[in-house]
Amino acid sequence: MLVGLSLGGTTEQAEESLAELERLTDTAGAEIVQTLMQRRGRPNPATFIGSGKAQEIRDIARAANVDTVIVDEELSPGQLRNLEDIIGIKVIDRTALILDIFAQHAHSSEGKLQVELAQLNYMLPRLRGWGQAKSRIGGGMTAGGGIGTRGPGETKLEVDRRRIKTRLAKVREELKDVERVRRVKRSERVRRRVPSVALVGYTNAGKSTLLNALTRAGVLVQDQLFSTLDPTTRRLDLPVGRSVTLTDTVGFVRKLPHSLVEAFKSTLEETAEADLLLHVIDGSASDPELQYASVREVLAEVGAATVPELAVVNKADVIDEMARVRAKRRFPDGVLISALSGEGLDELLATIGRRVPVPEVEVWLLVPYTRGDVVAALHAAGAVREEHFASEGTLVRARLREDQANRLEGYRIAAAEAERLRG
Repeated sequence: MLVGLSLGGTTEQAEESLAELERLTDTAGAEIVQTLMQRRGRPNPATFIGSGKAQEIRDIARAANVDTVIVDEELSPGQLRNLEDIIGIKVIDRTALILDIFAQHAHSSEGKLQVELAQLNYMLPRLRGWGQAKSRIGGGMTAGGGIGTRGPGETKLEVDRRRIKTRLAKVREELKDVERVRRVKRSERVRRRVPSVALVGYTNAGKSTLLNALTRAGVLVQDQLFSTLDPTTRRLDLPVGRSVTLTDTVGFVRKLPHSLVEAFKSTLEETAEADLLLHVIDGSASDPELQYASVREVLAEVGAATVPELAVVNKADVIDEMARVRAKRRFPDGVLISALSGEGLDELLATIGRRVPVPEVEVWLLVPYTRGDVVAALHAAGAVREEHFASEGTLVRARLREDQANRLEGYRIAAAEAERLRG
């Protein structure tokens, strides 16, 4: 049974959130028997929905043979405990549901560690709050052991705080090792001057489909929320004759649990290091702007708010002309595409080629003394790293864009020759 709460915002927004909760619940493998929406000015501090509404839910749940109630917000440990006492069956919140889905879909060792870190952080203050549910773990649900019981949840709920804290420390250390490897790989890409492009967007917006369409990556594509969690990086050759790395990142939803953002921060920080973000937007969504805003919120949290961004409105093959006009009006600098049919992909590749920075190269130049204007221009651009005076002219080590270096090709010399002149 799903329970939503409309708090001050529009009823439409609350209904959208509850509809998304339905999709999340379906992705988790549970059967939805009943949904209920309550309107309140503010949450009840003790039970979130009020004791009267909780008793009503208890009666409905008994009549409909419901074994789990899912609330469309994050509940405090006290609210969780009080609701279970009144309703008499397992109660979980939106955060626990999302954590459960992540536990199902994480396949890499890093992904599993990140999910475990988020679950343990979520679980630690709720050990007492889950007391009534402990006796029912693993029973009643139609899939697996039931929502909220997968991953470390199966074995950690009955351990004490000290053991959970010990495990938390170990997981954090293991993730630090993974992050070190990631930093080495990132620095290697920087050393090789390969521009990086990151795919970001709402879950199920079509990021993985787009990655496959552009690079033939072979990433799993399913019509489910969070079908892929582990980042995938592939080489993308652009029509301008350059290559970039293209990385698919985890999708977002509204009210994405803070514990998950924290746990996946090292992965999401790849977006902050990118040269360009491709923000994939589901053009067929009922409220694409709300999805866009939700993603921007998370990007700000991981330090990627200022990274150059290109809006990519996907699913053009299933939207009508009115939706196309709205998308172009809202994202005038964006590109309208269909990752499935291929519409707009050539335009997208051309736009990426224009938007990613031209990589810099380090060159040695021997500039005749008669061309002091060239040396002055290099200094003005801040490109000079070293300067020496040889009998043949000014010897300059400069860092330039490839196109700039090409224009000075007549002055370029080999490093060995530069070393001889310096000596």
